[in-house]
Amino acid sequence: MERKLWETIVKQCAPVLADVKPSNLLILAWEEQDGFAEAELPEGIEALALSRGERKAIWFLYRRDRLEAELIWPQTRTFLQDFGYRAGEEGLIAMLFRLRERYAAYKEGKAAFPHEMGVFLGYPLCDVKGFIEQGGRNCLLSGYWKVYGNVGKAKKTFQTYRTVRDVLLRLLSMEEVPREAELSA
Repeated sequence: MERKLWETIVKQCAPVLADVKPSNLLILAWEEQDGFAEAELPEGIEALALSRGERKAIWFLYRRDRLEAELIWPQTRTFLQDFGYRAGEEGLIAMLFRLRERYAAYKEGKAAFPHEMGVFLGYPLCDVKGFIEQGGRNCLLSGYWKVYGNVGKAKKTFQTYRTVRDVLLRLLSMEEVPREAELSA
């Protein structure tokens, strides 16, 4: 996979790559699709296409073990049931397909945005509920998500995500020049 595509992936999904977050959305320009489709993802990371449009595609990158651990909590299961998920009865893949269906309905103008996606992305349940209840307004802090609950913890998490992204981008920039380029120099 070319470096430019890896930079895009790292900028958007570093916390998942570094195994500090269960999932991320990856938004790719249409011309990046072939490179991504041919790519071998790092061990433990899976991808599901949520949407493919004329100009861009939206992928859901996730670590199965981390995501299952996020979704197993009773409060989260109850919350997801309100949106038609049979949490606890169906497996992770069925739940992700349900999320994709709900997102497709939104893209087609047939339904509202599936804000429950926040729990799939590892956002605290109180913040996802707060966002829904407040219509995205009146948050206490805005960063990787809008915070309605524990601001201190969210600030630390945001800093962790920024640090991981910066470290991975630095490592990517230090990647060795391919051998064939060295030989032709």
